[in-house]
Amino acid sequence: MKNFPNIIPVFPLSGVIYFPKTNLPLNIFEQRYLDLVNDAYNKNKLMGMVQTKRENDNVYNIGCLGEISEYQKSKDGRILINLTGITRFKILDEINNNKLYREFKVDYKNFINDINFSKASINTENLIEKAKIFFKRNGLILNWKEFEKLDLIQKINTLAMISPITNEEKQKLLEAVTLKDKVEALESILSFYLHETGLKNQTIQ
Repeated sequence: MKNFPNIIPVFPLSGVIYFPKTNLPLNIFEQRYLDLVNDAYNKNKLMGMVQTKRENDNVYNIGCLGEISEYQKSKDGRILINLTGITRFKILDEINNNKLYREFKVDYKNFINDINFSKASINTENLIEKAKIFFKRNGLILNWKEFEKLDLIQKINTLAMISPITNEEKQKLLEAVTLKDKVEALESILSFYLHETGLKNQTIQ
């Protein structure tokens, strides 16, 4: 596995779950995050994203390392970037620093398959069918023909990232160690919502 830095700058953000092999456009305007992005871009282009918890400034233990793949400064001082997901990490400790943004000591060993993915046979037909129904019921449009062109990891992570489910459920998907675990967890979540919707429709009728 490629050696990634064990101390990284981290952008904590509520309600944003970010997965390997997905893209996340960000509009940066707060000074602390302008500093973070500029420092990361000038160093190795690597930064972490992690979801904040509802209480205090606490963050979840599992986040995703990304590479700044696009970088553009606007005339009003904002920075527009695209972050491409690489691998998940586990937070070990927060680093005391004199910067405006936060840095954490992290470990990647539990998520080696994000990089060295074994192309095991994983049946995703049921998951994709449920996702199509779920998206349609929620008024969400996805170009399924283009979606089919993605590789297996991109398909699963894209569905996990854009599905209209709770932040806690998305965090659960992020923390699923293997792709098989993630597929099973996402299918279970979608089945629950589809069942709930079915019961409501029956009640209305």
